[in-house]
Formats: sequence, C-alpha cells, structure tokens
Amino acid sequence: MSSLIRRLRGFATLAGLVALVVYTWGLLHLAGAILEAEDGGTGSAPLPPCRGNEQAVHVVDYSVSYLPLSFDCEMQGGGSYPADVIPGYVNPVAVGSALAAVGCAIASAYVAELRLRAGERKGEAT
Repeated sequence: MSSLIRRLRGFATLAGLVALVVYTWGLLHLAGAILEAEDGGTGSAPLPPCRGNEQAVHVVDYSVSYLPLSFDCEMQGGGSYPADVIPGYVNPVAVGSALAAVGCAIASAYVAELRLRAGERKGEAT
C-alpha cells in the first residue's frame, strides 16, 4: 500500500475520531441539561437550562434535537428559543470532521482504484 493511501486513511480515522469525541462531548452537555430540567422540586420554574433569557418566565416545556445537538425552550403560546447549554463549537466541528473523514476515505479508495487500474494496464502491456 502506498504512503499516500496510508496517510489518507490515517487522516480519515483521525477526523472520524475527532467528530466522535466532539459529538460525545456535546451529548454530555445535553444530558446534563436534560437531567437538570427533569429535576423538579423547589426552584425548578423556569427550567434551569432556560434561565438567563428574559423570555424564561414564559417557558412551559423543552425539546431536544440530536442532529444537530440542541436544547430548545418551548414557550407558552408557541415559539421556542435555544438554550445555551451546548458549546457553540460542537456542531460545526463534529460536522466538519465527519465530512473530512468521509472525504479522506473516499479519496483513499479512489487513489487505490487508480493505482490498481494502472498496475493492470502495465501488466497487460508487457
């Protein structure tokens, strides 16, 4: 296997691991916010993850999204706003790293195919 193919596969693996680690980090933040919102008891209204916004007094529930990661505070009468519980870099880094991993994996397969075809042509010519 050529060094270019090895490097591309290595970059694909590294980028995939970065995407996995960053996404898991975001999931941990999201799980913490869910646990905090479900805690109940004294001081549970408005929901703790939704505090810090002037609209917090109108919050009646929350919704969660896993792709992209988000925790949204649902307001009375409709509408919602995102709570700042997930670091802003998580979604862009996870998506960018996943795309880089896929791109490098496809590029390594393409280079391997080109080398295989070039080797077959050399074998046929001699």
